[in-house]
Amino acid sequence: MTEKTLKLSEQPLKLESTRVWRTYSGGKVLEEWQGRPDPQDGDRPEEWIASVTRARNNRSEASPDEGLSEVSLAGDATVLLKALIDADPEAFLGAEHVRRYGANTAVLVKALDSRSRLAIQVHPDRDFARDVFHSAFGKTEAWYALGGREIGGEPPYLLFGFKPGVTREKWRELFEKQDIPGMVDCLHRIQLVPGETLLIEGGVPHAIGSGCFLLEIQEPTDYTIRVERTTPEGNPIPDELCHQGIGFEKIFDCFHYEALTLEETLARYRIPPVVLDEGDGFRVIELIGAGHTDKFRLQRLEVGKALDCRNDGQFSILAVLAGSGRIRYSDRVMALRQSQTVFLPAGLTVFRIEGDPGHPLELVRCFPPR
Repeated sequence: MTEKTLKLSEQPLKLESTRVWRTYSGGKVLEEWQGRPDPQDGDRPEEWIASVTRARNNRSEASPDEGLSEVSLAGDATVLLKALIDADPEAFLGAEHVRRYGANTAVLVKALDSRSRLAIQVHPDRDFARDVFHSAFGKTEAWYALGGREIGGEPPYLLFGFKPGVTREKWRELFEKQDIPGMVDCLHRIQLVPGETLLIEGGVPHAIGSGCFLLEIQEPTDYTIRVERTTPEGNPIPDELCHQGIGFEKIFDCFHYEALTLEETLARYRIPPVVLDEGDGFRVIELIGAGHTDKFRLQRLEVGKALDCRNDGQFSILAVLAGSGRIRYSDRVMALRQSQTVFLPAGLTVFRIEGDPGHPLELVRCFPPR
């Protein structure tokens, strides 16, 4: 029997690892999850998944394609996911998506592991991104907590949102003095709880603390405005990486000066999971839905036996959190294992995910905006 010929846009595409340089250190837990020998912390603490977004690192030694994901082909060959999409956007992304967003996936997924606290930062909302960066996308994002570790006896934590009493004038004064303890004290400190999801809208100040292992879904830009001019480890941050080329005067327009109590902050931005579907050997859980944001959607899939899936005219992205199994599609099979990431093109209309006995699959499925 002759195997049916499939276009690349009609089959799941295995993604190569795409590690990206950042101003903070980490990555050991990420490498343990990926099963790498001798896992270590370093200056590439992030794995970018299904990325058509270039990193804005302002490093002379960096590749111009830093941040772009590669697809595994037959043998040892690879190709940039962006190149495949650019060659036939509708086949890979879906006609309606291309009508709205062109050849951009309109979403970026990351896994990250922080050994050190990230610098306090803010990302632009879409209005600021359009007016100042001339970008169709801002950088609203969401964090799904995968786990963490103690660093120096301190459990993992997040800094998030202005406390009551913080004003633009106070925030600017602290920045000009580079009063780091004062800036840290302006933000709520939240313990990282594995399995919880937080939405971080553009304009909301935040910093991932030390010891956090997260999956992040976001708009497809790398605009990060930092208000600390040195890292928590004491390394200078170049001005360009702080203000992203717009100058320090302009960065204060990027913040939303909405000061909430901790209870109000969690009520607004901590998203409770909702079971969408379950049956014999599977469960589908909504982590971020259309009612929470119009920027992306995120689901958790638990597959002990089998789960039949559709792409419904759009693409999606899978990351295997734990377990092993396979994807069945057409007359073919792709094996799945922990940490594997897969791009599911719009042309792959139906497929089945199966878990191995005794090793049920836990996955996240990431969707672009509709």
